[in-house]
Amino acid sequence: MSRTQRKLDHIKHALKIGQEGSNGFHDITFVHQSLPDRSVEEIDFQSFIGELSLSSPIFINAMTGGGGEETKKLNRDLAIAAKETGIGMAVGSQMAAIKDPTQVDTYSVVRKENPNGIIIGNLGGEATLDQAKRAVEMLEANALQIHLNVIQELTMPEGDRSFKHTLKRIETISSGINVPVIVKEVGFGMSKETIEKLVSVGVSIIDVGGFGGTNFAKIENERREKVLSYFNHWGITTACSLLEAKSVDAPISIISSGGIRDSLDIAKSHALGADAVGLAGHFLKIYKQQGLELLIEEIRTIQEDLRLIMTALGTRNISELKKAPIVIEGKTYHWAIQRGLR
Repeated sequence: MSRTQRKLDHIKHALKIGQEGSNGFHDITFVHQSLPDRSVEEIDFQSFIGELSLSSPIFINAMTGGGGEETKKLNRDLAIAAKETGIGMAVGSQMAAIKDPTQVDTYSVVRKENPNGIIIGNLGGEATLDQAKRAVEMLEANALQIHLNVIQELTMPEGDRSFKHTLKRIETISSGINVPVIVKEVGFGMSKETIEKLVSVGVSIIDVGGFGGTNFAKIENERREKVLSYFNHWGITTACSLLEAKSVDAPISIISSGGIRDSLDIAKSHALGADAVGLAGHFLKIYKQQGLELLIEEIRTIQEDLRLIMTALGTRNISELKKAPIVIEGKTYHWAIQRGLR
């Protein structure tokens, strides 16, 4: 099967399977504040991931590209939505365009539609420094994601079977390009041990990509004759992944992604330590089912709802929201206790 067709298959199966619904945020409850002493007009959304300043903590996370006209149209419309709502956007893996130059415009259309926006490139852990530089140049990217997708690759019929020297390649890229590097999981979560290894080679921005959103093991199993069912429920929930990341004793920026569906999930993400929050599956579903205009409306609704939640909690900005009191229950509480997370 061609890489182009595989990209299209991923979109089809992602819409069919949907999101897991088990991101762990149901275990998190905010402590109500009866005297918040805030007004909606005071709320400030500015946030930072590393040295990158964001006018909104919400961004459109990596989805696709490299699938011909269909993915070009999708990325173009997502870029329009990002521009209209003032949020950042990441593209899917650019390896397709690096290996096949005819696919470049399925990615570069994003910068064309949003010339002044925050655009984040994307490559896998197999990428070289030269490929990373080309990916950044292709988009005039403000940052580059390096995605980790071991379980997806192992489940993918034609996927990689060796993951040796990935950390060394990430170190080389991180020190060799002139934009921030974000290392992200693709839906299986991150442990503190993984994050500590990344920190040891100079990585300072982590996207936990937790379990609970688009399930790439299930997507790849849809493409297999022999189903690897044991990978369908493999991973660390987004809530637990954030606790894992927060426990790391290093000055890192944390991005929450993996099954984020609404403003309450976003607020809880920040309360668990996130500096920014990426949404992909939720936005893809709305776009495909309801169109661009309603996607733009949904993003604006999420932003407005987040302002209301922050006002209710008495938190003026994202830094204060990260300190909002919460109660942790259920499986997330037990995970934190058994893992010794503070």
